[in-house]
Amino acid sequence: MSRVLRRRLWLLLAAAAVALVVAAGVAHVTERSARARFLTALAADARLRQALLASEVARFRLLPEAIADDSDLVATLHARPGAAQALNRKLETLAAHTGAAAIYAIGPGGQTLAASNWRTTRSFVGRDYRFRRYFIEAGRVGVAEQFALGTVSGRPGLYLSRRTRDGGVVVVKLEFDRIERQWQAAGGITFATDAQGVVLVTSRPDWRFAAARAIAPASAAAERRDIGVVALRAPPFTARDDGRLAVAGTREAMMMATTGPDASGWRVSLAMPTRRAVDNAVRNAAIAAALATLTLLALFWGWRERARRRAERTQALEAAVAARTADLSREIAERAAAEARAASLRDDLRQANRLAALGQITASVAHETAQPVAAIRTYAASGEQLLDLGATEDLRGNLRAIGRLTERIGAVTAELRGFSRKGSGTIGPLPLAEVIDGARLILKEGLSRVDLSLPAIPAGLMVVAGRVRLEQVVVNLLQNAIEALDGRPDAAIAVRLDSAGAMVVLTIADNGPGIDPAIASRLFTPFATSRPKGLGLGLIIAQDIMNDLGGTLRLVPSDRGAAFAVELRKA
Repeated sequence: MSRVLRRRLWLLLAAAAVALVVAAGVAHVTERSARARFLTALAADARLRQALLASEVARFRLLPEAIADDSDLVATLHARPGAAQALNRKLETLAAHTGAAAIYAIGPGGQTLAASNWRTTRSFVGRDYRFRRYFIEAGRVGVAEQFALGTVSGRPGLYLSRRTRDGGVVVVKLEFDRIERQWQAAGGITFATDAQGVVLVTSRPDWRFAAARAIAPASAAAERRDIGVVALRAPPFTARDDGRLAVAGTREAMMMATTGPDASGWRVSLAMPTRRAVDNAVRNAAIAAALATLTLLALFWGWRERARRRAERTQALEAAVAARTADLSREIAERAAAEARAASLRDDLRQANRLAALGQITASVAHETAQPVAAIRTYAASGEQLLDLGATEDLRGNLRAIGRLTERIGAVTAELRGFSRKGSGTIGPLPLAEVIDGARLILKEGLSRVDLSLPAIPAGLMVVAGRVRLEQVVVNLLQNAIEALDGRPDAAIAVRLDSAGAMVVLTIADNGPGIDPAIASRLFTPFATSRPKGLGLGLIIAQDIMNDLGGTLRLVPSDRGAAFAVELRKA
């Protein structure tokens, strides 16, 4: 072998050795940088998954509060006949529409009175839940939540509870099967822990109720009792010396990011395998470093060859960078679009809620002021005739009646604004005769077309009510009867009074066609009506008014036509 050839061989070996040393150093630095970037992306992904979990829980937080003042629930807590069955059906429909696992109402003594699963063999109705923390805390402070295994279903879930004004408790149970499936589809291992570090919601079912960190024996015992399990599972992973996690059941190392606690102390953790993300980056960096070092060898083979290969490597590197930049830009755009869609959905939900509230208030005001406006029109028309006849006294009576009706419209609109805010208003002793007279004033024209039978109401008969709201109820019932009797030659309305006991019962009955059986079961629900021009709001508003006054409004059996009984407290 010639001397020149041996020299070139040694230079080649030296260059290769230098390339290996440089590649090792670059790989070490790149590994640390790749881990930092990977952990940052992991933390951002964990926060997104926590937001998904929080939005699922937020959908149900207001549901117990909305049900707590429901009229059927109030009637069930007062053990009124048929109320529990109506509440069962309402909770069943509500659970189906919202996706709640179960909705149920518990009496003050801890006994379940109604439940959405009342038809099933595992119905909660009649079961005693006074041992449950969510029942005890709701009764003590008003609201509570608890994650536990169901004593009947055996399925884990979050229980949200709220105390009602009559001492009962409304409970909504939500399960996280859909969230866990979405977490599984997104990749990695995702799990949520409570304030003590116990895994509650997870994409790995075998991790549920495992302790993600060391827990004091007393705290662990309290967790087991609260959740309803015999023992907590051991931690499913251990930390390695290199900062990665060794996960039970897999030989692949992982890195994990954990979010901060939410208002309930829950944290979301996300573990991902690092081999593909970090090791590939290290290998690519080492190869690039080796190639960069080996470029020096091109110096021994001529300037032209070296320049050509350098241009090729630069072009390849730029293409790789451009491809990676395009991938990152696409990921950022997709994430931004997802966040924009989520924000748009939240805005749509808030707007829908505002429109629903505005629609109901507008419909209520239109319904309750239509009758006084019609009466004003009648008095004005008759006033022209009285003016032509020179009957000034009668004309003054009409004008005074118009003045009272305009005051009535103002009182109705003010009262309906308060009703839309669930305000109770002022109630007290009120002569029942004044309420009947006021209703007859509003419906003077309509009552002139029917045979009205009124009882003798003692001037001293006082009831506990608010005049405007009780008058609304009576006007609504009389107007419904008048419209049902339209076109009948023998149209008659009978008002009966029973004041013998502690309660005053006012019954308004007609001899019309009666209630259509198709809507009888949902007569006291919004927008339920068989009349073409009816809004379906009058009876539900009237029933809510009576509940606020401490009385009731109900449909009573009748041989002919329809009959409604208004029950009031005697003052």
